[in-house]
Amino acid sequence: MQHLIRHLSSRLSSGVGIGLAAFAGYVILCRTLRFLRRNRKHAHFPYKTRKDFSNMTADDAWQIVRYCMSLEFPLVSEKALEFALFRTYGIPTISKLLCQTQQLSEQKYASRRYADTNILIGEFLAHGPTSERANAAISRMNYIHGRYQNAGKISNDDMLYTLALFILEIERWVRLYEWRCLTPMEICAFGTHWKSIGDAMGIDFGDLAHGPNSFQDGYEFFEDIKQWSEGYEKKCMVPNGDNHKLAEETTRILLADIPNIAFPYAKPFVAVLMDDRLREAMLYDKPPAVYARILFSLLKVRKFLVRNFALPRPYCLRYSVMTDDPDSNGRYYRTKYASEPWYIKPTFWARIEPRSWVRWAAGSAYPDGKRYKPEGYSMFEVGPANMEDKGQKECAATLEQLMSSSRGACPFASGKAR
Repeated sequence: MQHLIRHLSSRLSSGVGIGLAAFAGYVILCRTLRFLRRNRKHAHFPYKTRKDFSNMTADDAWQIVRYCMSLEFPLVSEKALEFALFRTYGIPTISKLLCQTQQLSEQKYASRRYADTNILIGEFLAHGPTSERANAAISRMNYIHGRYQNAGKISNDDMLYTLALFILEIERWVRLYEWRCLTPMEICAFGTHWKSIGDAMGIDFGDLAHGPNSFQDGYEFFEDIKQWSEGYEKKCMVPNGDNHKLAEETTRILLADIPNIAFPYAKPFVAVLMDDRLREAMLYDKPPAVYARILFSLLKVRKFLVRNFALPRPYCLRYSVMTDDPDSNGRYYRTKYASEPWYIKPTFWARIEPRSWVRWAAGSAYPDGKRYKPEGYSMFEVGPANMEDKGQKECAATLEQLMSSSRGACPFASGKAR
């Protein structure tokens, strides 16, 4: 009997030892592969020092940005972009115009306008600066903004601030909530990529420390635009009723999958992600401390699990929000949606997937193939319904100019002599 007990104890100890060794090996494998991919990606590009950064091309910058957003940090990058748009609503000059147009302040318009904005931004994040799709999206955005810019309703400062947030929020969210921070080369890439887009949109950078055309590289551009945006927020992010109206509707979109009965309990988590200045500008009360403890604890747990127990996302599972190729009619589709399935192709799976069943049961919007433009989108039709059939010639002319320019080159060439 004692011999049997010793034998079982020995087998158990051996099994536990093997299990612990396998567990430790898996953790080491995950961490090794994650950092190995990061190191290989950095070795692939010729930007090792700060001096090298000044030669970064817009095309290389886009490849680095796309890698970060589709493979390294897809979830946090997506949420950072959503929050970047949300943060712009804390500026009364921006929120006032959006409330006047009703495009993001009224429920019947907001979901489509939100989808259209995501499409245009997504197109020039998913496709390179010399691609027709990226430049078509910029052309369409320029046309939509141009009407209000010409009428003096959109200022250069508001455009510059919005552009700044697409850089700053991703860097901040990744630094706070992801398994690693962005590296200097990656920060430079985000600065270079968005500087190139800002140039294509005609944004004036003259108010930045080294502006308009004396930036040494994308990292310096990042530092300058961060300094400028902090000053702009201190001056212009103030409490306003229009801010609150937009925040309420956008929060409804962000929490679209939360059942109505749970919505009041989920809403304070959005406020937790706001700093004091933004929360006060949105006219929100500070949520109870327990919400912050819960949310930030969950984010810390996720950060730990991803860093140690998640293998790197393979390229075949890269994150994408629109189809790669057009259909026979030259139209594209979104593959993910928030509150309403705008431009979602009503495939068999889209109609029967669990999320669609839940939304159908709750009386919410799902891809039924009848509403929300299931035929997809054409780039020059994206935008408010009253502008859907307008601006085709203007967009085509802008697209031709952008395609004939050197958008894939280094956008800081004129600053290298400094």
